[in-house]
Amino acid sequence: MIDSVSFVNKMAGLIISENSTAEELEPIALAIYGTIGLPITMRSKNHNGVRVENSKVVDYNYTGEYLEQALSTGKIVHGLAGSGPYKGMPVIVSPINNRNSETIAAMGTVNLSGYIDLKRF
Repeated sequence: MIDSVSFVNKMAGLIISENSTAEELEPIALAIYGTIGLPITMRSKNHNGVRVENSKVVDYNYTGEYLEQALSTGKIVHGLAGSGPYKGMPVIVSPINNRNSETIAAMGTVNLSGYIDLKRF
C-alpha cells in the first residue's frame, strides 16, 4: 500500500484547495493571464488571493465582491465592479469546485478589451 504523504510528496504539479494561499494560486493565475491577456483575480475559500495585470502579480491579498459571491453561491457571476481597481468595469467570476462539487476557490477576469461575450450579463 502506498503511503499517501509520500505519494503527495512525489507528485509533480499544482493542487488547489480551500486553503490555497495567494502564492500557491499565482502560477495558475499567471498562466490564465498569459492565455487571455486580461486582468485575472483568484482566491481560495479561506485565503485572499492574487490580482494579475501585465504578466505580474500586483496584489497578494486580493478579494472582491464577485469573488466572494461566487464562493458563497457556487455559481458563475457576471457584473460591474462596484468598487476597487476595476470599478465600473464588467467582470466575470467562476467558482472552482472540488471532486465533491464543493466550491473551494474562485477565478475572475475583467473585460478591459471587449473580447469576452457578455450576452449573459
